[in-house]
Amino acid sequence: MEKKICSYETLFAISGNYSEEDYKTLCEKFVNLVNDNATDVTVNEWGKKKLAYPINYITEGYYVLLTFKSEPTFPLELERVFGITEGVIRYMTLAVEEKAAPEAPAAVVEAVEEATEQTTEVVEATEE
Repeated sequence: MEKKICSYETLFAISGNYSEEDYKTLCEKFVNLVNDNATDVTVNEWGKKKLAYPINYITEGYYVLLTFKSEPTFPLELERVFGITEGVIRYMTLAVEEKAAPEAPAAVVEAVEEATEQTTEVVEATEE
């Protein structure tokens, strides 16, 4: 049976009451977990931002966006770890649909090819 691989984005916020060293330690913990269980991992640290509303009297959070490809069971484990880690105040994982490039209608493709041929014929005729 073939394993199904899906694309995901995870955004999490760490309490703004922590030090820079603590942010780096927690980020490294989650990045290592994702690297061990997923592929095509990209990490985008947004840094410290003001929250839209206080969460347990915390007004700032350190945001990190992770994008990766993995099996469908891994995001559940990742969110479980977020939930039991002290300092993580919010997290969300979304499955990202990969969109195929839209195909041009056949009539448009034929018109472009015909115009290219006509242009080539005109250029060749003017060169002679």
